[in-house]
Amino acid sequence: MTADAQQISDDEIRALVARLSRPDGSGGRVIERAAIMAEGSRSGAILDWLEDASWVPEQLPEPTANRGGSGLHGMRREAERGQARAQPPRRYVSPRSENG
Repeated sequence: MTADAQQISDDEIRALVARLSRPDGSGGRVIERAAIMAEGSRSGAILDWLEDASWVPEQLPEPTANRGGSGLHGMRREAERGQARAQPPRRYVSPRSENG
């Protein structure tokens, strides 16, 4: 556990993750980083718990010259994908057999 993570029990974190996460299309669960950060001082403990429970940061598609469509909006989406590499992940995804 990181030094700045508030000490909370495993059961409390499990309940928080169950409340904050939602089902994803692949049979697992997904939790938004914004929801985790909204928990304030408990967010560090939640992130540590997710890592220990084998949740993984969501992988965005690699930017390519052909992806994103044409026009101004397609170019903007490509620029956002490139910027996302330097930012923390937007979501964390559970293993498919994990239910939070």
